Amino acid sequence: MKIVIVNCFDTYKERINLIHDYFVSKGNEVHIVHSNYMHFKKDYIAYESSENYHYINTRPYKKNLSIARLLSHYHFAVDAFKKVEELQPDILYAVIPPNSIAKKASDYKEKHSNTKLVFDLIDLWPETMPFGNINGFPPFILWKNFRDIGIKNADLIITECNLYQNVLRKRLKNKNTQTVYLAKEDIGYSGKVDNNLPLDIFNIAYLGSINNIIDLDLIQRILKELNKIKPTYFHIIGGGESKEKLITKIKEDNIKIIDHGKVYDYNQKKAIFDKCHYGLNIMKESVCVGLTMKSIDYFQHGLPIINNIQADTTYFVENYNIGFNVNDNNVKEVSEKISLVDPNSIIKMKQNSKDLFSQFFSETAFKRKMDELFDVGEGGIC
Repeated sequence: MKIVIVNCFDTYKERINLIHDYFVSKGNEVHIVHSNYMHFKKDYIAYESSENYHYINTRPYKKNLSIARLLSHYHFAVDAFKKVEELQPDILYAVIPPNSIAKKASDYKEKHSNTKLVFDLIDLWPETMPFGNINGFPPFILWKNFRDIGIKNADLIITECNLYQNVLRKRLKNKNTQTVYLAKEDIGYSGKVDNNLPLDIFNIAYLGSINNIIDLDLIQRILKELNKIKPTYFHIIGGGESKEKLITKIKEDNIKIIDHGKVYDYNQKKAIFDKCHYGLNIMKESVCVGLTMKSIDYFQHGLPIINNIQADTTYFVENYNIGFNVNDNNVKEVSEKISLVDPNSIIKMKQNSKDLFSQFFSETAFKRKMDELFDVGEGGIC
């Protein structure tokens, strides 16, 4: 079978690689149609198209929230589906957003009814955008409809978390919809957790970009309350446009800051996480997210979380003993609970975090779920 994956963002690279490798392992001819513009770096990918990897020349943009970005996405979708027309896939696997891909994929399905169409909803636009209550205005409704109307022609809809199914429940009614969680390689999952944790301080980690969707005030309040109980060290792994603002706020409360910068090496991250008690998984309440890649990174390394992400992650914290859920109203209460956790219980939470990763977010778990959804050898979607 011929399978074509259409994807616009290099930020989804890990998931795309897993999907590609899964289908190839089943003996299929797999093509990836991809933008040649990198979202985070705002620069072009220095690779050329190959037999199975087709880069689409994409208009540049500099601001994440801009008309230029929307036009770039739309023109990418138009050009990407010219390539799809050439390839004539048996299964078209459309990674969304941008929503313009959903529109063009739906149009393609109407012309090629024998093609199986899969939508993989990695994010929800505009729901996850920090726009407040203006999502209901006409331009945003039109933008959202590119995705929602396109859903009607999909044979299978995959969401990266259960929350997205709840948000889109009216559109997804009577549709074959399944959750396939974000996943990472199985490396690093081994044996028992070593007890190297200091007892006289709190080491709290933050991984990832610190940007406009991160709740800086809540992070400050959490660290301030913990620091009242024990000296608290805040380990930052990453960058972002709001990083210096957060550091300035935290310094007001005499929190010790260890800025590790951007760390990509697995062993380096593991060394930092091994001496930390918890990782912060905190976003603004208005952000429509059920799971973050940073939380999966924490779990992979056996780090419990202090979490305010709703739906899926809240459920995991409540039911798998992997940390604490926090909100604006219970910061002091949660901090006191954290202070009462004995060393053996923290070690148990660390082990539980690793076990959770293995069960839901590992490469093995991903392949197992994909096997449930695709009967590739028989030429259909289950």
